[in-house]
Amino acid sequence: MLRFRRMKTLQKLASVHGTVHNHFNQACHLNTRQSDKDLSYAAIAEWKSLMA
Repeated sequence: MLRFRRMKTLQKLASVHGTVHNHFNQACHLNTRQSDKDLSYAAIAEWKSLMA
């Protein structure tokens, strides 16, 4: 927190970080290898469709 000169900048980063972290942080210990692969393939397919 000491690196930020303004509290507004820190709050902006914290809100974005929280959203992104919650979106991508999967409970890996709860998933099987096959479900991880399926989720990965689905994410790649969605990314490719968005970039096309």
